[in-house]
Amino acid sequence: MDRNTVTGFVLIGLLLVGFGYFTRPDAEQMAAIQQQNDSIAAIQANQDVLEKKQAEALAQDVAAPAVIDSTSLFFQASKGAEELITLENEVMKVTFSNLGGRVYSATLKKYKDQGDAEGNNKKDLVLFKDKENKFNINFYNQNEVIQTKNYFFTPINVTDSGLTMRLAADENSYIDFIYNLDAQDPENYLVDFQIKANGMAGKIANNNYIDVDWEQLTPQHEKGFVFENRLSRLTYRTFKDDTERLSESSPVTETPEERLNWIAFRSQFFSTILISDQGFESATLGSTPKEEGTGYIKDYKADVKTFFDPLGKEVTQMYWYLGPNRYKTLKAFDSEKGYDWELNSIVYLGFPVVKQINRWFTINVFDWLSTLGITMGIVLSIMTILVKLLVYPATKKTYMSSAKMRVLKPQVDEINAKYPDQSDAMKKQQEVMGLYSQYGVSPMGGCLPMLLQFPILMALFMFVPSAIELRQESFLWASDLSTYDAVIRFPFTIPFLGNHLSLFCLLMTITNVINTKYTMAQQSTGAQPQMAAMKWMMYLMPVMFLFILNDYPSGLCYYYFLSTLISIITMIVLRRTTNDDVLLAQLNANKNTKKKTSGFAARLQAMQEKQEQMKQQGPQNRK
Repeated sequence: MDRNTVTGFVLIGLLLVGFGYFTRPDAEQMAAIQQQNDSIAAIQANQDVLEKKQAEALAQDVAAPAVIDSTSLFFQASKGAEELITLENEVMKVTFSNLGGRVYSATLKKYKDQGDAEGNNKKDLVLFKDKENKFNINFYNQNEVIQTKNYFFTPINVTDSGLTMRLAADENSYIDFIYNLDAQDPENYLVDFQIKANGMAGKIANNNYIDVDWEQLTPQHEKGFVFENRLSRLTYRTFKDDTERLSESSPVTETPEERLNWIAFRSQFFSTILISDQGFESATLGSTPKEEGTGYIKDYKADVKTFFDPLGKEVTQMYWYLGPNRYKTLKAFDSEKGYDWELNSIVYLGFPVVKQINRWFTINVFDWLSTLGITMGIVLSIMTILVKLLVYPATKKTYMSSAKMRVLKPQVDEINAKYPDQSDAMKKQQEVMGLYSQYGVSPMGGCLPMLLQFPILMALFMFVPSAIELRQESFLWASDLSTYDAVIRFPFTIPFLGNHLSLFCLLMTITNVINTKYTMAQQSTGAQPQMAAMKWMMYLMPVMFLFILNDYPSGLCYYYFLSTLISIITMIVLRRTTNDDVLLAQLNANKNTKKKTSGFAARLQAMQEKQEQMKQQGPQNRK
């Protein structure tokens, strides 16, 4: 066991003092769990069979060779041998196949795959390859449907940064697929893709459109299947500037009515995006989740129509983006290249308020800290501390509101003793609110500061899962902050938990339990004692986080752990630096017995007066 792992367990030991037996199951419960695990193990034994079947399905997923009639327009191109040609720059290697004239594979040079079972022998990440990415275009004439997937194109004009795939009917009649990398920007993940006809007038239908059939079986690139699957979703953008996402949890098919600007087949950190200047219409989009163990995350499909000029006067202009889901990389296409695509919208940064905080604060500060040469774990630590400093004024205001009600508790108890009957509940509440009004204390005074700090606290929570910078970055015992840190692995699967235990997730759960206990201890001295059922629920929620977040990125659990730990320390410091006697003296000094009752207290008083009036009138006078 290395030093980092020992450090983790020492932290747990310190946090578990006084809590060691809090949730420990008895012998009967352990026996029941073991029986359930034995049943699950039997199901898991079939996983290898499932994986083998999925592999065989992919290998056999080749349509029977199309029989091309000798009268076909492109009959001479229906026979040949597959040939691969590669273009590359500093960030990617893109391979094209003459069979269908399509993109055959894409390899990203600045990112690595997960390597072998031990995490060694990592290679450049392959975004997709071979049959995982199927691309077919349908042209039409009176006699046939011409499907490009059935024909061998001829590579011409091959250079270091571009090539043309030509589908020829004869020397003067052909369709070109023109691919080019940006020669001026060697770190560009974009492939320019044009389709142009030459001499095809009268040979293909003059209907000004083509049908595009695109399908991708998206590989699993990350260690954590569950979380990667959750963040992998087909995303598209309309020309109305709306970005939409298909459900990631179940098979779904959608037919958007609007014209689309682009379609993204995305995984957690990488995307294949097809962009059209002329737009996609009559779209049918589909997403099907794959089973864990198959090596794939999603099966995406898109059937669309796009512009095509059979006379060859205008080109069909499209682009392939083959790269990372990095916010600033995607944003640069608009801010630096002059496009109007909003590709950065595929990176989910939270609901509107949180998104703006992430966009203008979190991302910029994170990028600046990343340039200092410190580890990503330290970057997250600094970010967490900065966030807690930003919300400290609101935190202190919330605490002081609770502290004021705590020091007024003896007077509240006197009012409770004065009205022991349930029938006097409204009168009792009225006097309590009147008391608070005299001392300038509002029971809701801590709510607004909590609401104000919530978006700031949530911003980093939403940013971390989308931060590709954390991918394969190690910290302490976590080898990859973008996925779970499986310090403990089980030879079986525990329902809702999985086959591992994340140490950062465990630390986060323990700190949340301690924070709950400490917070409730503070509240129990206040004006509103906690009900037993409510206390039980408050303890249950942090324990539930262990099951919910065990598959989440260790960087996210680390942030949550550290944030909660800082909250506990802050509350302890505030409690020890707040003198209840001094605070009560200040309240008495500022007490205003003539202060006008307003708000909730005024409404209670009005209701009480009406109730007293009805009592005095008697039942016979009530209407």
